[in-house]
Amino acid sequence: MEEEKIIMQMDDGSEIEFTILEKTTLGGVDYILVTDAPEDEDGECYVMRDISEAGSEEAVYESVEDEDTLDEVFRVFSEMLKDEIDIER
Repeated sequence: MEEEKIIMQMDDGSEIEFTILEKTTLGGVDYILVTDAPEDEDGECYVMRDISEAGSEEAVYESVEDEDTLDEVFRVFSEMLKDEIDIER
């Protein structure tokens, strides 16, 4: 997957640049796996759910908080990336 970056605006108005590691859709919901770590460095990964309204020009994401959903989506991303990077929950 070609490296894709997004900028997320946080609740306090600050901005953080994330690299999208992978995308998937489960049950009609789009998810992304992102990191704020520089390339080739260890860092934290975050699973985000797309909550954008249909037809919106700007994507809106929120962190996945539900443990069951997080486990399911994380398993999918782990399988998708097993030959590329080592991700742990």
